[in-house]
Amino acid sequence: MKELVRCRPCGFVIESDKLGDVCPACGMPRKVFEPYRERVSRNRLILLNFDLHPIAIHLSQALVIAIPMLVIVTIFFKQFQPEILKSVLVFSVFIFPFTLVLAIITGMIDGLTRFKTLATPILRVKIIFSLIILSISIALFFIAPVEKLYILTIVLSILALGAGFQLGLWGKKLINVILPGSYPQKKGSKTPQQTQPEVNKE
Repeated sequence: MKELVRCRPCGFVIESDKLGDVCPACGMPRKVFEPYRERVSRNRLILLNFDLHPIAIHLSQALVIAIPMLVIVTIFFKQFQPEILKSVLVFSVFIFPFTLVLAIITGMIDGLTRFKTLATPILRVKIIFSLIILSISIALFFIAPVEKLYILTIVLSILALGAGFQLGLWGKKLINVILPGSYPQKKGSKTPQQTQPEVNKE
């Protein structure tokens, strides 16, 4: 395994042979770097480095922003390519639930890989809000194509946008958090708060 170094001021980690004269993240000189040993197992790092959840969540985030905008443009600019806008809106609400399911599944995998459990307070709230957005997306699937229900579509899509915004804030708090060790916690074992962090020996 290649030697890693970490920038003391900002925490940026890089392979030592790839480090130049300054930190790529904060610009501090090379001399502020110190040796760094990764405490997470190689298998867990490989899985996390695929970035499955960030990629999946961006798909649903794009739609949660686009859907209310499409409805508003469709209502207030009726002469602006109405057939195209309606088709794009219908397509968006059709694939929206599927992107959310993908985001939820990859989020659960990411949570188990990072924290070895899904029972932490923030992860529980994130799961609940994700299911709320999924429920709204299923409602939009049937409501949005009906022109008489555009106002309801706007209300629901704004609610989904608000919940998605809050999810993003919670996700930001967890982005750099990861427990050391090798294996997900087994059912019936102690919680991470009750045990000392396991040191990876790989």
